[in-house]
Amino acid sequence: MTVAAPALPSAANRSSRLGGFDPTWLLWLAIIAVLLFLVVSPFVYLVLTSFQNEKTGAFTFANYGIAYGRERYVDALFNSLQLGAGAALLAGAFAVPLAWAVSRTNMPGRGFVRMMVLATFITPPYTGTVAWILLAGPNAGWLNRIYVMLTGAEAGPFNIYSFPGLVVVIALYSFPYIFIFTNAALELVSSEMEDAANILGAGAWRTMRKVTLPLALPAILGGLIICFLEAIALFASPAMIAIPARFNVVTTQLFQFFGNPVRVEVAAAYAMPLLGVTVLLFLVQRLMTHRKGFVSLTGKGGERRPIDLGPWRWAAFGYAMFVGALSVFLPYIFLLQAAFAKAWGRGFAVDNLTFKNFNFVLFEHATAAQSVWNSFLFGGAAATAGVIITLGVAYIVVRRLVPFGGLLGFLCVAPFVIPGVVLAIGFYAAYAPPPLALYGTSLILILAFTTRFLPIGYVNAHSAIQSLNPEMEEAVRVLGGSRLTALRRVVAPLLKRNLLGAWLLIFIPATRELSSAIFLYGPGTKVVSVMIFDMSEEGNFEYLAALALVLQILTLPLLYIGQRALGRDFMLRRTAT
Repeated sequence: MTVAAPALPSAANRSSRLGGFDPTWLLWLAIIAVLLFLVVSPFVYLVLTSFQNEKTGAFTFANYGIAYGRERYVDALFNSLQLGAGAALLAGAFAVPLAWAVSRTNMPGRGFVRMMVLATFITPPYTGTVAWILLAGPNAGWLNRIYVMLTGAEAGPFNIYSFPGLVVVIALYSFPYIFIFTNAALELVSSEMEDAANILGAGAWRTMRKVTLPLALPAILGGLIICFLEAIALFASPAMIAIPARFNVVTTQLFQFFGNPVRVEVAAAYAMPLLGVTVLLFLVQRLMTHRKGFVSLTGKGGERRPIDLGPWRWAAFGYAMFVGALSVFLPYIFLLQAAFAKAWGRGFAVDNLTFKNFNFVLFEHATAAQSVWNSFLFGGAAATAGVIITLGVAYIVVRRLVPFGGLLGFLCVAPFVIPGVVLAIGFYAAYAPPPLALYGTSLILILAFTTRFLPIGYVNAHSAIQSLNPEMEEAVRVLGGSRLTALRRVVAPLLKRNLLGAWLLIFIPATRELSSAIFLYGPGTKVVSVMIFDMSEEGNFEYLAALALVLQILTLPLLYIGQRALGRDFMLRRTAT
């Protein structure tokens, strides 16, 4: 590619006009300032607020005494820890066999199973929770009704409004994290060690238990920790199941602190153990997945042959379909039934079919359609801002433009270890009071979404810029262009596929984010996730199902674009990084 010299000012001219100062530094300083505003300021305000007196602002430990002075508040903390452990173990039971069967065996339908995992991954937890309320609600749930019809029993055995019910629902929509980590590790294991075990008389199942899975153990444990962190940080599923079941977890208790009156100081103090546990386990997870010498992987050069399971391959496929039925097939069948039903409890009768639910949520409801628009508007703004910020930070870090680049990279990934509800409390403490008074505005939601998903954009931008040879940028500099020109004319065009992937990976979860939105939205800024949550509290499952399906349908074109541009399982592969 030839760069025309007349299009760029000479280095001598630029130097004479600006006294040797490169104005691109203004952009770098602005990006650093925005990063501090998004990440450091809310965290600092969160900590400071936890030590402030509600009325005087004086330093005090009283908030911690209130936060942990009642038995039910402490019980909520232990409930969260038990919930995280139970959900992670059950999710591991779902994910690890699937990952092994998909990556290491001749199980039929491996591509279909990958798509099934992707479908689970893009299903918002609150949508899956609503589906399971329709399936396993006491008395009226479809599974209970089918059980009563088949057995003649007076009542069915399933009750989603229970601690085990909450564990199952969270595990069903968290297992893709463990699948992603385990599958990525197993695809790097060479068949040579499995062959050695087979020569020594081990069968396929014993080889899997004694050789293959132990090699991927750090990745499996890392996935379990991520699943644990996801479970204890979730708000929607516990709010829909735990509160009606009359028990609390940390996130629902934090939500109650934001009742009338708002006790943000107590909420900040109560959030500290959740933040501490999250940071500690995240560091353990990073230590495990980056530990050298623990596993024997041969890289992409090693030969990998699928293990022949014989007739057992159909048993493996049956297990995959069982997991798929629990996470995708059954939930979506009954979501569709509710969305097109006059009354979801009347079943699949023809005279129960209607399109009025979609007409109501899209054209008649006062705020439902606006909430969809808000979600996509705020998500698009957050994705665009996130890509720009992380591209700039990654460029600064990779090209070592400042001596504290490592700190900037850490700030970009730090939001990953901050649960959404804790992040929202930090934003509330920092930017809700005057002089900014951003509470309930579009801006505070966009800022919160941008911060929440900064790690996704940074990881993708950092790896992409590392793969670029800096000589092309230096050629622009030699011809008199600034680093900004090099970034705009050379780096960004070369990384457009990577930037598209990062944009989609931020936009899709941002459009369904609830944990932070539920604390920050106002009357005119309600997003679709909050609208669905409100409808669930009102028991409007027909309208809720229709709105949830609208959200999923609007997401499909974006997934198609991502798959065409970046590969069929781009979300799973990029999340694993």
